Amino acid sequence: MPKQAVLLLAHGTPETVEQIPEYLRNVTSGRSLPQAVIEEIQHRYSLIGHSPLTEITAEQARLVEEQLAAGGDRVPVYVGMRNWRPYIPDVVRQMRADGVEEAAVLCMAPQNSRTSVGLYRRAVEAEAAGLRIDFTSGWAQHPLLAEAFAERLRPALDKLSAETGAPVPVLFTAHSVPCRTIQTPVAGDAQPRLWPGAEADPYAEDAKRTAALVAALVPEMPKWWFAFQSQGASGGPWIGPTVESTLDAIAAEGVKALILQPIGFLCDHVEILFDVDILFREYAAKLGVQLERPESLNDSPILAGAVADLARQGLARLRG
Repeated sequence: MPKQAVLLLAHGTPETVEQIPEYLRNVTSGRSLPQAVIEEIQHRYSLIGHSPLTEITAEQARLVEEQLAAGGDRVPVYVGMRNWRPYIPDVVRQMRADGVEEAAVLCMAPQNSRTSVGLYRRAVEAEAAGLRIDFTSGWAQHPLLAEAFAERLRPALDKLSAETGAPVPVLFTAHSVPCRTIQTPVAGDAQPRLWPGAEADPYAEDAKRTAALVAALVPEMPKWWFAFQSQGASGGPWIGPTVESTLDAIAAEGVKALILQPIGFLCDHVEILFDVDILFREYAAKLGVQLERPESLNDSPILAGAVADLARQGLARLRG
Protein backbone atom coordinates (compact mmCIF):
# COMPACT_ATOMS: atom_id res chain seq x y z
CA MET A 1 0.00 0.00 0.00
CA PRO A 2 1.41 3.48 -0.87
CA LYS A 3 2.65 5.54 2.06
CA GLN A 4 0.10 8.27 2.76
CA ALA A 5 0.20 11.61 4.59
CA VAL A 6 -1.85 14.76 5.14
CA LEU A 7 -0.68 18.26 4.27
CA LEU A 8 -2.29 21.34 5.83
CA LEU A 9 -1.69 24.66 4.08
CA ALA A 10 -1.82 28.12 5.63
CA HIS A 11 -0.90 31.71 4.82
CA GLY A 12 2.23 31.99 6.95
CA THR A 13 3.53 34.83 9.07
CA PRO A 14 6.98 36.23 9.89
CA GLU A 15 8.59 35.71 13.27
CA THR A 16 9.83 39.28 13.66
CA VAL A 17 8.89 42.80 12.59
CA GLU A 18 12.18 43.04 10.67
CA GLN A 19 11.12 40.16 8.40
CA ILE A 20 7.93 41.89 7.26
CA PRO A 21 9.34 43.50 4.06
CA GLU A 22 10.48 40.09 2.81
CA TYR A 23 7.20 38.52 3.87
CA LEU A 24 5.16 41.17 2.02
CA ARG A 25 7.17 40.55 -1.16
CA ASN A 26 6.05 36.93 -0.91
CA VAL A 27 2.43 37.98 -0.37
CA THR A 28 2.46 40.26 -3.42
CA SER A 29 4.50 37.86 -5.59
CA GLY A 30 7.33 40.38 -5.74
CA ARG A 31 5.26 43.50 -6.43
CA SER A 32 6.51 46.48 -4.46
CA LEU A 33 4.35 48.22 -1.88
CA PRO A 34 4.62 51.84 -0.78
CA GLN A 35 6.98 52.28 2.16
CA ALA A 36 4.15 53.79 4.18
CA VAL A 37 2.15 50.55 3.81
CA ILE A 38 5.12 48.44 4.92
CA GLU A 39 5.66 50.65 7.95
CA GLU A 40 1.99 50.52 8.91
CA ILE A 41 2.00 46.71 8.82
CA GLN A 42 5.20 46.67 10.88
CA HIS A 43 3.48 48.98 13.37
CA ARG A 44 0.48 46.65 13.64
CA TYR A 45 2.69 43.63 14.26
CA SER A 46 4.62 45.56 16.91
CA LEU A 47 1.39 46.34 18.78
CA ILE A 48 0.41 42.67 19.09
CA GLY A 49 3.97 41.50 19.77
CA HIS A 50 3.81 38.43 17.55
CA SER A 51 1.42 36.66 15.20
CA PRO A 52 1.05 33.06 16.46
CA LEU A 53 -0.39 31.64 13.21
CA THR A 54 2.50 29.26 12.48
CA GLU A 55 2.66 27.81 15.99
CA ILE A 56 -1.11 27.38 16.21
CA THR A 57 -1.30 25.71 12.80
CA ALA A 58 1.41 23.25 13.89
CA GLU A 59 -0.65 22.46 17.01
CA GLN A 60 -3.77 22.01 14.87
CA ALA A 61 -1.81 19.54 12.73
CA ARG A 62 -0.81 17.60 15.86
CA LEU A 63 -4.45 17.41 16.99
CA VAL A 64 -5.57 16.27 13.53
CA GLU A 65 -2.88 13.57 13.52
CA GLU A 66 -4.15 12.35 16.91
CA GLN A 67 -7.74 12.21 15.69
CA LEU A 68 -6.75 10.36 12.53
CA ALA A 69 -4.77 7.83 14.57
CA ALA A 70 -7.74 7.30 16.90
CA GLY A 71 -9.81 6.42 13.82
CA GLY A 72 -7.23 4.00 12.47
CA ASP A 73 -5.44 6.28 9.98
CA ARG A 74 -1.90 6.44 11.36
CA VAL A 75 -0.44 8.96 8.94
CA PRO A 76 1.85 11.96 9.46
CA VAL A 77 0.37 15.45 9.15
CA TYR A 78 2.65 18.08 7.62
CA VAL A 79 2.22 21.88 7.56
CA GLY A 80 3.25 24.15 4.68
CA MET A 81 3.00 27.93 4.44
CA ARG A 82 2.53 29.91 1.24
CA ASN A 83 4.23 33.13 2.29
CA TRP A 84 6.69 32.15 5.00
CA ARG A 85 8.63 29.28 6.49
CA PRO A 86 8.06 26.38 6.33
CA TYR A 87 7.38 27.10 2.66
CA ILE A 88 5.03 24.76 0.79
CA PRO A 89 7.64 23.67 -1.82
CA ASP A 90 10.17 22.81 0.92
CA VAL A 91 7.59 20.77 2.82
CA VAL A 92 6.45 18.87 -0.29
CA ARG A 93 10.07 18.01 -1.09
CA GLN A 94 10.50 16.78 2.49
CA MET A 95 7.42 14.62 2.17
CA ARG A 96 8.83 13.01 -0.95
CA ALA A 97 12.16 12.49 0.80
CA ASP A 98 10.26 10.82 3.64
CA GLY A 99 8.81 8.34 1.17
CA VAL A 100 5.28 9.76 1.05
CA GLU A 101 3.55 8.64 -2.15
CA GLU A 102 0.00 9.98 -1.64
CA ALA A 103 -1.22 13.04 0.25
CA ALA A 104 -4.58 14.49 1.22
CA VAL A 105 -4.11 18.26 1.02
CA LEU A 106 -6.38 21.00 2.34
CA CYS A 107 -6.18 24.70 3.16
CA MET A 108 -6.79 26.00 6.66
CA ALA A 109 -9.02 28.54 4.94
CA PRO A 110 -12.43 26.88 4.58
CA GLN A 111 -14.05 29.37 2.21
CA ASN A 112 -12.79 28.73 -1.31
CA SER A 113 -11.53 31.70 -3.29
CA ARG A 114 -10.26 30.13 -6.49
CA THR A 115 -7.54 32.76 -6.87
CA SER A 116 -5.99 32.42 -3.41
CA VAL A 117 -6.70 28.72 -2.88
CA GLY A 118 -5.56 28.16 -6.45
CA LEU A 119 -2.16 29.61 -5.55
CA TYR A 120 -1.83 27.10 -2.71
CA ARG A 121 -2.74 24.25 -5.02
CA ARG A 122 -0.28 25.31 -7.71
CA ALA A 123 2.50 25.58 -5.12
CA VAL A 124 1.88 21.97 -4.06
CA GLU A 125 1.52 20.58 -7.57
CA ALA A 126 4.68 22.33 -8.80
CA GLU A 127 6.77 20.21 -6.41
CA ALA A 128 4.65 17.06 -6.35
CA ALA A 129 6.53 15.14 -9.07
CA GLY A 130 5.28 11.56 -8.55
CA LEU A 131 3.41 12.38 -5.35
CA ARG A 132 -0.32 11.75 -5.86
CA ILE A 133 -2.46 14.57 -4.48
CA ASP A 134 -6.09 14.80 -3.38
CA PHE A 135 -6.82 18.51 -2.89
CA THR A 136 -9.86 19.73 -0.95
CA SER A 137 -10.74 23.11 -2.47
CA GLY A 138 -13.27 24.33 0.08
CA TRP A 139 -15.17 23.17 3.14
CA ALA A 140 -17.22 26.19 4.19
CA GLN A 141 -20.33 24.11 4.88
CA HIS A 142 -18.79 21.30 6.92
CA PRO A 143 -21.11 20.80 9.91
CA LEU A 144 -18.25 20.45 12.39
CA LEU A 145 -16.78 23.77 11.25
CA ALA A 146 -20.05 25.50 12.09
CA GLU A 147 -20.27 23.65 15.41
CA ALA A 148 -16.70 24.68 16.32
CA PHE A 149 -17.56 28.34 15.78
CA ALA A 150 -20.88 27.95 17.61
CA GLU A 151 -19.13 26.36 20.59
CA ARG A 152 -16.86 29.41 20.89
CA LEU A 153 -19.73 31.86 20.28
CA ARG A 154 -22.18 30.62 22.92
CA PRO A 155 -20.15 31.52 26.06
CA ALA A 156 -19.22 34.94 24.65
CA LEU A 157 -22.88 35.66 23.95
CA ASP A 158 -23.93 34.45 27.40
CA LYS A 159 -21.31 36.60 29.13
CA LEU A 160 -22.05 39.85 27.28
CA SER A 161 -25.81 39.30 27.46
CA ALA A 162 -25.54 38.82 31.24
CA GLU A 163 -23.47 42.00 31.55
CA THR A 164 -25.91 44.09 29.52
CA GLY A 165 -29.11 42.44 30.72
CA ALA A 166 -30.40 41.71 27.22
CA PRO A 167 -29.66 39.35 24.29
CA VAL A 168 -26.74 40.59 22.16
CA PRO A 169 -26.55 40.50 18.34
CA VAL A 170 -23.60 39.20 16.32
CA LEU A 171 -21.53 40.50 13.42
CA PHE A 172 -19.82 37.71 11.44
CA THR A 173 -16.80 38.59 9.31
CA ALA A 174 -14.47 37.07 6.72
CA HIS A 175 -11.40 38.53 5.05
CA SER A 176 -12.12 40.76 2.08
CA VAL A 177 -10.50 40.07 -1.30
CA PRO A 178 -9.97 42.34 -4.32
CA CYS A 179 -13.06 42.51 -6.53
CA ARG A 180 -10.98 41.59 -9.59
CA THR A 181 -10.11 38.20 -8.07
CA ILE A 182 -13.71 36.98 -7.85
CA GLN A 183 -15.35 38.64 -10.84
CA THR A 184 -16.56 36.29 -13.56
CA PRO A 185 -14.66 36.95 -16.81
CA VAL A 186 -16.79 38.18 -19.72
CA ALA A 187 -16.30 37.79 -23.45
CA GLY A 188 -13.72 40.20 -24.79
CA ASP A 189 -12.31 41.00 -21.33
CA ALA A 190 -8.62 41.81 -21.63
CA GLN A 191 -7.94 40.69 -18.05
CA PRO A 192 -6.56 37.15 -17.69
CA ARG A 193 -8.86 34.48 -16.32
CA LEU A 194 -7.81 33.86 -12.72
CA TRP A 195 -9.50 30.46 -12.32
CA PRO A 196 -10.71 27.69 -14.63
CA GLY A 197 -14.29 27.60 -15.85
CA ALA A 198 -16.82 30.32 -16.55
CA GLU A 199 -18.79 30.23 -13.31
CA ALA A 200 -18.50 32.83 -10.56
CA ASP A 201 -15.91 32.46 -7.82
CA PRO A 202 -17.63 30.99 -4.72
CA TYR A 203 -15.76 32.89 -1.99
CA ALA A 204 -18.31 35.52 -0.96
CA GLU A 205 -21.21 33.05 -0.91
CA ASP A 206 -19.10 30.45 0.90
CA ALA A 207 -18.35 32.95 3.67
CA LYS A 208 -22.00 33.91 4.07
CA ARG A 209 -23.06 30.26 4.15
CA THR A 210 -20.65 29.53 7.00
CA ALA A 211 -22.09 32.48 8.92
CA ALA A 212 -25.65 31.28 8.34
CA LEU A 213 -24.81 27.76 9.51
CA VAL A 214 -23.27 29.10 12.73
CA ALA A 215 -26.26 31.38 13.32
CA ALA A 216 -28.64 28.45 12.90
CA LEU A 217 -26.85 26.63 15.72
CA VAL A 218 -27.12 29.62 18.07
CA PRO A 219 -30.78 30.64 17.88
CA GLU A 220 -30.52 32.68 21.09
CA MET A 221 -28.85 35.54 19.20
CA PRO A 222 -31.58 38.10 18.40
CA LYS A 223 -30.04 39.29 15.12
CA TRP A 224 -26.90 38.95 13.03
CA TRP A 225 -25.06 40.74 10.23
CA PHE A 226 -22.18 39.89 7.91
CA ALA A 227 -19.27 42.05 6.69
CA PHE A 228 -15.89 41.65 5.01
CA GLN A 229 -12.91 42.83 7.03
CA SER A 230 -9.30 43.86 6.52
CA GLN A 231 -9.52 45.35 3.03
CA GLY A 232 -6.02 45.68 1.63
CA ALA A 233 -3.98 48.60 0.40
CA SER A 234 -3.50 47.32 -3.16
CA GLY A 235 -5.08 49.23 -6.01
CA GLY A 236 -8.68 48.73 -7.01
CA PRO A 237 -11.84 48.01 -5.01
CA TRP A 238 -12.20 45.22 -2.46
CA ILE A 239 -15.44 43.40 -1.70
CA GLY A 240 -17.68 44.70 1.07
CA PRO A 241 -19.55 45.79 3.03
CA THR A 242 -16.71 46.83 5.31
CA VAL A 243 -16.82 46.26 9.04
CA GLU A 244 -16.61 50.01 9.62
CA SER A 245 -19.64 50.85 7.46
CA THR A 246 -21.57 47.97 9.02
CA LEU A 247 -20.73 49.18 12.53
CA ASP A 248 -22.00 52.62 11.52
CA ALA A 249 -25.33 51.11 10.48
CA ILE A 250 -25.57 48.89 13.57
CA ALA A 251 -24.91 51.84 15.88
CA ALA A 252 -27.56 53.84 14.03
CA GLU A 253 -30.08 51.13 15.00
CA GLY A 254 -29.34 51.84 18.64
CA VAL A 255 -27.25 48.73 19.36
CA LYS A 256 -24.97 49.30 22.37
CA ALA A 257 -23.28 45.88 22.68
CA LEU A 258 -22.14 43.50 19.95
CA ILE A 259 -20.22 40.26 19.44
CA LEU A 260 -17.94 40.16 16.39
CA GLN A 261 -16.96 36.65 15.30
CA PRO A 262 -14.53 36.17 12.38
CA ILE A 263 -15.75 32.97 10.68
CA GLY A 264 -13.14 33.13 7.91
CA PHE A 265 -10.17 32.58 10.24
CA LEU A 266 -9.29 29.40 12.14
CA CYS A 267 -6.74 30.83 14.57
CA ASP A 268 -5.36 34.00 16.10
CA HIS A 269 -3.17 36.17 13.88
CA VAL A 270 -2.80 39.85 12.98
CA GLU A 271 -6.24 40.22 11.35
CA ILE A 272 -7.80 39.18 14.64
CA LEU A 273 -5.35 40.41 17.26
CA PHE A 274 -4.98 43.85 15.66
CA ASP A 275 -7.88 44.41 13.25
CA VAL A 276 -10.59 43.08 15.57
CA ASP A 277 -9.17 43.46 19.07
CA ILE A 278 -7.70 46.93 18.55
CA LEU A 279 -8.96 48.65 15.38
CA PHE A 280 -12.62 47.56 15.30
CA ARG A 281 -13.03 47.65 19.06
CA GLU A 282 -11.81 51.27 19.14
CA TYR A 283 -13.99 52.17 16.14
CA ALA A 284 -17.06 50.67 17.82
CA ALA A 285 -16.30 52.43 21.11
CA LYS A 286 -16.34 55.80 19.34
CA LEU A 287 -19.86 54.90 18.16
CA GLY A 288 -20.92 54.03 21.70
CA VAL A 289 -20.90 50.28 21.01
CA GLN A 290 -19.17 47.73 23.25
CA LEU A 291 -17.56 45.19 20.91
CA GLU A 292 -16.35 41.79 22.11
CA ARG A 293 -15.32 38.63 20.28
CA PRO A 294 -15.33 34.92 21.11
CA GLU A 295 -12.15 32.94 21.60
CA SER A 296 -10.66 31.90 18.25
CA LEU A 297 -10.86 28.24 17.24
CA ASN A 298 -7.11 27.65 17.68
CA ASP A 299 -6.85 24.22 19.41
CA SER A 300 -10.55 23.41 19.20
CA PRO A 301 -11.08 19.62 19.22
CA ILE A 302 -14.19 20.10 17.10
CA LEU A 303 -12.17 21.95 14.45
CA ALA A 304 -9.57 19.18 14.52
CA GLY A 305 -12.42 16.73 14.01
CA ALA A 306 -13.61 18.62 10.94
CA VAL A 307 -10.14 18.66 9.39
CA ALA A 308 -9.57 14.99 10.26
CA ASP A 309 -12.87 14.08 8.59
CA LEU A 310 -11.88 15.92 5.42
CA ALA A 311 -8.44 14.31 5.48
CA ARG A 312 -9.96 10.84 5.85
CA GLN A 313 -12.18 11.50 2.84
CA GLY A 314 -9.15 12.57 0.80
CA LEU A 315 -7.08 9.57 1.87
CA ALA A 316 -9.97 7.25 0.98
CA ARG A 317 -10.28 8.79 -2.49
CA LEU A 318 -6.57 8.22 -3.04
CA ARG A 319 -6.92 4.58 -2.06
CA GLY A 320 -9.67 4.33 -4.66
